[in-house]
Amino acid sequence: MDKRVSTILFAVMAVLFIVACGDGKKKGDGQQSLATTEESKGDTTVYGVCGVNTAMHNLELVTVQGDTLNYLFDVDDESAVKGGLLAGDRLAVVGYKNADGEYEANQVLNLTTLMGKWRSIDKQFELMEDGTVLSAVKEEAHPWTSWKVFNGQLLLNKDTFTVNALGGDSLYLENAHGIFTFTRQK
Repeated sequence: MDKRVSTILFAVMAVLFIVACGDGKKKGDGQQSLATTEESKGDTTVYGVCGVNTAMHNLELVTVQGDTLNYLFDVDDESAVKGGLLAGDRLAVVGYKNADGEYEANQVLNLTTLMGKWRSIDKQFELMEDGTVLSAVKEEAHPWTSWKVFNGQLLLNKDTFTVNALGGDSLYLENAHGIFTFTRQK
């Protein structure tokens, strides 16, 4: 009986590892998205995939360089994690090394949750994996055409937004012009 239990546990762990790591394939030309993985000059964001050892106060991040970093974060601070944490999801993390040499996350943005179709009263757009934005409103004077994360903020063309909240069906962005509310379009 012990041998069957250990075999089953091994199979479950193998499946979780495969799901978390993914197959490395991306749409398009085979390169990873510039919007979600490229560290630009001056960008303090660390990009990677949520690891299977992520827990209540600890985020395991497997970076795009292949390093595994463990970030501490305050689960009671609702502004720290936006979009949830699920093993295998792509993340953008802004943090620092504390006096004890441990990594602490100020902000975690789930890029997997962020991508997709969004709409408001006057805008409809889709954030694509390759860093492009598809606009559904053709009459728009200055539609967003590209996106990326820079220092934990969302850049849509040259417009910079703070992501106030991100859920499976809602997105709240803020900049100097106000707060913008979007719902997920199915």
